[in-house]
Amino acid sequence: MKAILCRTFGLPDTLTLEDIPSLVPGPGEVLTQVKACSLNFPDTLTIRNMYQFKPPLPFSPGSESSGIVTAVGEGVTHVKPGDRVFTFGSHGGLAEERISDARATIPLPDGMDFVTGASTLYAYGTSYHALKDRGQVKPGETLLVLGAAGGVGLAAVELGKLMGATVIAAASTDEKLAVCREKGATHTINYTTEDIRERIKDITQNKGVDVVYDPVGDKWAEPAIRSLAWKGRYLVVGFAGGEIPKIPLNLALLKGSSIVGVFWGAFTQKEAGLSMKNMQEIAAWVMAGKLAPHISKQYTLAEAPQALTDMMERKVIGKAVVLVS
Repeated sequence: MKAILCRTFGLPDTLTLEDIPSLVPGPGEVLTQVKACSLNFPDTLTIRNMYQFKPPLPFSPGSESSGIVTAVGEGVTHVKPGDRVFTFGSHGGLAEERISDARATIPLPDGMDFVTGASTLYAYGTSYHALKDRGQVKPGETLLVLGAAGGVGLAAVELGKLMGATVIAAASTDEKLAVCREKGATHTINYTTEDIRERIKDITQNKGVDVVYDPVGDKWAEPAIRSLAWKGRYLVVGFAGGEIPKIPLNLALLKGSSIVGVFWGAFTQKEAGLSMKNMQEIAAWVMAGKLAPHISKQYTLAEAPQALTDMMERKVIGKAVVLVS
């Protein structure tokens, strides 16, 4: 079978397309024929050995995918060969076959296509866990989403709107912000041309925002925390901006605010029941047309390195999807 392989850590142009032996699932594992693989920013970190999950070399990148079950290992009973599923993990999606943990393999709802299935788990799962379980967003509250045009950011915009919040989307270009408005943002901030703190003061009439969803970090974290309202919640989702910020803790004291970590991957393992409930709710919203992944572009398997490069260069709005087979 064909697979994109990372044989040495580096940039996407070091990845190779190769023929490798077929895979065999072990106990508690599921083998799928991959149909589509949706890329996420952590995939660009994993191939550079910069992410908390560090697969042994060589490995195929790609954290979430959809496909058809072709075999199951001992003890797996909730899916069987022939079932359509979506699945996730730290790697393995950019290949014609994928081995996945059965706990991370979920039946695809009837009527959901493979591209949508591959684009649903990671972004919506992360953002719903962040907003519902960690941020406890309530109707009528104000939500600021940084990096709002990325995969998880755009999902947070959609979910925030659906949960009854007033959404402020912050991104780097007017083109990206236009998509954010289409997805439900009431207000937008171009943080390359506008002063983010002054804009938030203007939008909220000096009250500040109730929740900050931050997958970017870097230089945007501190002004966002300074823009929190009393008892606001700052959600630490990721560091796509490059630098992990150092936050003056007196800001949390002065605002009576909370700095809350969001680690969806660990949540799916440690609280599997609640995670599955979240995913069922997300799938129902997608099937009802209340949520719809924004697909920036579709790529072939051979074009996967270019897709990762486009993601690193901030050219992707929403999701980049690789059609595998």
